[in-house]
Amino acid sequence: MERTRHFKPAIAALVCVLAIVSTAAIAAAQQGDSNAPSLVLPQRQGSGGSTLELPSMPQQQSSPPPSLQIPPQVPQAGGELTIPSRELREQPGYEQVQVTVTDPNGTYVTNLQKGDFKLYLDGQQRPIEFFRQDTNTPVSVGILVDTSGSMAPKLNQGRAAIAEFLRDLNDRDDVFLFAFSAHPFLLQPFTMNHELVMRRLELLHAYGQTALFDVIMQGLMMVQRGRYDKKALLVITDGMDNASSATLAEVVGEARRMGVLVYSIGIGDPNASGSGFSFAIGPFTLPSMGDIERVDAQTLHTLSTETGAKTYVIRQVGDGEQLRNACESISLELREQYTIGFVAPDASAGGYRGVRVDVPGSAGASVRVRKGIEVGPHSESAYNAGVP
Repeated sequence: MERTRHFKPAIAALVCVLAIVSTAAIAAAQQGDSNAPSLVLPQRQGSGGSTLELPSMPQQQSSPPPSLQIPPQVPQAGGELTIPSRELREQPGYEQVQVTVTDPNGTYVTNLQKGDFKLYLDGQQRPIEFFRQDTNTPVSVGILVDTSGSMAPKLNQGRAAIAEFLRDLNDRDDVFLFAFSAHPFLLQPFTMNHELVMRRLELLHAYGQTALFDVIMQGLMMVQRGRYDKKALLVITDGMDNASSATLAEVVGEARRMGVLVYSIGIGDPNASGSGFSFAIGPFTLPSMGDIERVDAQTLHTLSTETGAKTYVIRQVGDGEQLRNACESISLELREQYTIGFVAPDASAGGYRGVRVDVPGSAGASVRVRKGIEVGPHSESAYNAGVP
């Protein structure tokens, strides 16, 4: 009895301690992790600029706003991904191009077969060695979002448009997200979990200048790491580059070499004239009103035309519906294309070869394909990356 009386106070104290610890744990779980991710600034690598990369999202995250949530994605039919044989794709000079075919009304023509196409390199017809309808073909996609100061009034519409783009993707697509001002920021590395990309949209904030060409170069290199042979970039910008070390010619050359579709959406008026004056406060640059309204449509058009993609220009800055429709159209187009593979002759000579694709049996059809390819020992075609 004496020993029991000594234990009772100790047991009561232990129960109190456990209760306090349990209460604190529950409160912490309800509050979540309040530590925001900090920027990690890696060292500059080479002369092409550096990429500013955010670390992984904390394990406990609050749900994204309702307008940015992705509904449950329905698995898509289609079976295994069709790719060229290893023997074919290891042949010197083997290349692939994506082809978009529309009728006179602009509707996609999706019921064509290999025999309906004729392919020409530098005006000479070449046999089609590989053919695929891309209805259910997954894509490796990079989303590049301009967050420079001139994009400040356009970012809300941009977030909503990207959300629409993500909703319409194939659930097997792997996606990464870059933001860029004077430097590229990798907000989300490649993932097939599109909700992770959606959550990162909350980090888009506008300030600074525009290094458009630099981020496209970074995006082209990043998309090469994707798991699929079909690769694309979506660039949302006002298109006024004023901070890149890369040039337009270098970007076009790299896109030609890699075979990546570069889609772009320019927000603003191509005919607006900037005042030429901007104001800098520390690291922040406040653009003139003319610069805010202006978009370099010609540059965006050049990038898309060279790669077989398409450019959309949204003239009304506040037209969020038109912006969302453009993103939806790009997602749809990626599902309505064809992939054609061929072997360029005399590949050891290298150089640029013009590409043309015709569909003789479809009267009035419009065929869109990249303008040309780079072949030779220096070339590393897109189909090699991520293909077993």
